Amino acid sequence: MQSSSSSRRDFLRKTAAGTAVLSLGGVLPGFSPRSYANILGANERIKVGVMGVNSRGLALASNFALQKNCEVIAISDVDSRAADKCIKAVEELQKSRPKAAPDFRKALEDKDLEALVVAAPDHWHAPAAILACQAGKHVYVEKPCSHNPHEGELLMAATEKYKRVVQMGNQRRSWPNVAKAIKEVKEGIIGRPYFAKGWYTNNRPSIGVGKEAAVPTWLDFDLWQGPAPRRPFKDNLLHYNWHWFWHWGTGEALNNGTHMVDLMRWGLSVEYPTRVSSSGGRYRYQDDWETPDTQVITMEFANNTSMVWEGRSCNGRTVEDNSVGVVFYGDTGSVVIESGNTYKVYDLQNKLVKEAKNDFVIDPRDRMNPSQALDAIHIQNFFEAIRNGAALAADIKGGHQSTLLCQLGNIALRSGETLNIDPANGHIKNKGIMKKYWKREYQSGWEPKV
Repeated sequence: MQSSSSSRRDFLRKTAAGTAVLSLGGVLPGFSPRSYANILGANERIKVGVMGVNSRGLALASNFALQKNCEVIAISDVDSRAADKCIKAVEELQKSRPKAAPDFRKALEDKDLEALVVAAPDHWHAPAAILACQAGKHVYVEKPCSHNPHEGELLMAATEKYKRVVQMGNQRRSWPNVAKAIKEVKEGIIGRPYFAKGWYTNNRPSIGVGKEAAVPTWLDFDLWQGPAPRRPFKDNLLHYNWHWFWHWGTGEALNNGTHMVDLMRWGLSVEYPTRVSSSGGRYRYQDDWETPDTQVITMEFANNTSMVWEGRSCNGRTVEDNSVGVVFYGDTGSVVIESGNTYKVYDLQNKLVKEAKNDFVIDPRDRMNPSQALDAIHIQNFFEAIRNGAALAADIKGGHQSTLLCQLGNIALRSGETLNIDPANGHIKNKGIMKKYWKREYQSGWEPKV
């Protein structure tokens, strides 16, 4: 068996290109938390709070706790069971116990807290991030960065006004081989890239038809709803099914499509589109699921490029042998970025001319923690931006642009219209559709403001 030091040398050697930030920290496969802590250089710890820790938030809290230069000091969740579980997990990893702050706004009052990690449901992402900025905290917000386009614009404004570091959790921006693939696309390995396709597939079951029920004793449902207008509690809403209700969620397009749309936007060197259309619906089951389980979004840009995202929540047939991925098509060939930290380059005759492999084990269908080791690089980039002013791999302007593309796809689907877009700011030119879908109604007194 390799020693810890030998394994670390091998790890760094294999991922050296473009990943100098790894020397600051990261989760190494096969290492215990104790040995992990011992091999990383000591830095001044950044004190972090985590909001929303039932699933993805639990994975993020654990990953942040594993970073040598971080201490998780507060855990906030409206589900007392999830909070207790996360506090215990974090304490075991970092050997210090974070405090319970059921209402994250109380955690923001702590002068020692430097950053908030937002992993609550989508309708809370931007409002919570804005409150954190106003409290003088930096923010790591999971994708999508907003529930609707208006909130994304507010979050960009808050980031600028309060001069905070705000990073979106589109972690693939920090994965070494993914970044290398995008660099090669931009440098012309397939000539001029002019079309990209992204996809996500899964085999999600029916959520059934929910019944109104008493709010469980372990849940603060009023705080869970937060900025969303109040609706009664139903027994098929928590903890994951809220994704499929427009009132709180944003569907598969923003739940998983954001990642692939972000890579396509990056590789094609585009920001806001000129035209967006979408088709799809809830086809597989007859239940309470409102958002599409099958959807295709087409986006066109002023630089004579376009992209398509395909989502299939209820049929897991793969594309290019991957459940999730991206293909760039160019003058002289294609680049396939697979579900993990890998990519392949093909010529126009479909001959494989280059392949970048990776040793990381990644399960893109693991909704809690698909890629812990690679995500640590993204976390360290966030820390470097806070401490040393390093450039963010995923700043909030880019996060908003990628999120907006998916939001525009949903708006096109819901309105039944092809959207003509102002490429200067992403606004919909049809004023009626703009007024109806650009922002949401809020519970009185909970409106996000900058």
